[in-house]
Amino acid sequence: MQRTIYNEDHETFRKTIRDFIAREVVPVHHEWEQQGHPPRDFYRKLGDLGVLGIQVPEEFGGAGETSYKFSAIIAEETARAGVTFGNASIHTDLVLPYLLTYANPEQKKRWMTGFASGDIMTAIAMTEPGTGSDLAGMTTNAKLNPDGTHYILNGQKTFISGGALADLILVVARTSAPTVDDRRHGLSILCVDITSDGFSIGRKLDKIGMRASDTAELSFVDVQVPVENLLGEEGKAFTYLARNLPQERLGIAIGGTATATAALRFALTYVNERAVFGKPVASFQNTKFVLAECATEVQAMQLMTDRALELHDAGKLTAADAAKAKLFCTEAAGRVIDKCLQLHGGYGYILEYPIARLYADTRVSRIYGGTNEVMKTIIAKSLGL
Repeated sequence: MQRTIYNEDHETFRKTIRDFIAREVVPVHHEWEQQGHPPRDFYRKLGDLGVLGIQVPEEFGGAGETSYKFSAIIAEETARAGVTFGNASIHTDLVLPYLLTYANPEQKKRWMTGFASGDIMTAIAMTEPGTGSDLAGMTTNAKLNPDGTHYILNGQKTFISGGALADLILVVARTSAPTVDDRRHGLSILCVDITSDGFSIGRKLDKIGMRASDTAELSFVDVQVPVENLLGEEGKAFTYLARNLPQERLGIAIGGTATATAALRFALTYVNERAVFGKPVASFQNTKFVLAECATEVQAMQLMTDRALELHDAGKLTAADAAKAKLFCTEAAGRVIDKCLQLHGGYGYILEYPIARLYADTRVSRIYGGTNEVMKTIIAKSLGL
């Protein structure tokens, strides 16, 4: 089915991204996987290209776009090439909405220009050892000092994407105790400069997939955070997180669709080139049936994400609809990529082939951004259950 969500400007942007990937990423991506992240200067290249500032206001050197479609194109093009931009999407798709919505004018003036250029890379630290999806159970805490000039931050975070290379980290911490009626009460967002005394990066976690993106443990021991670095209002973090989660989950759904689309493309190329018993693998009925199933699932995923993307741009994507998109697209991506890997035979298990990397990379999509079990809970609540 023909897609209708993109216009000429989007396709011009797509060509720019595709050319950039071929020139700057594909030749060295295997090195990034070995070291666990791109070189820090790569993010400045993305800044120079304008990628990091697409949604940053023009007054800070960005393009001032409000549509999420440009982010979707990046996801589609990186998946198509079997590569990633490291943790650039954490910076632009997860952190930026918080800064745009909740940063005050002084904070925007301080951070936004560097954000767009890549001189200031960001991450967001929510998850803690032992809490997982239960954000209300976090124990990282921040207390105002007696003269009210700064918070004293203590705690640990884990599974922090981009944490090893970030310059500014949005840390969710408890600034007051929960109430009897509301466990979510008392959470705040503090923007922590990594040069602060008492901040340290712990282990860089060794993952089975997403190996070109750094994921780290972070520690905060009596870190002094100026009150000027409180993002938004004290105690409102859970509300802020809830408002931004639909976009995060839409991004994961788009990523799932993009990787499944890429897997189908890789499989089609392989089965037409590979011969078994003197015949192309593509000529066997099983191959045709499997790929027909995959193409149908990919089409359904694409229709769902395109519709969700349109709703998001219109400000109408609900939490339940975002949860449905994430649930369906990540589960379907797992099925499609598994079938496409099977068609590669033994070569599908070799990391030299992009299908193997897609297989490993896609597994976490059913975990991060809220596990798919949490998505089912959200959807069930929308049904009145």
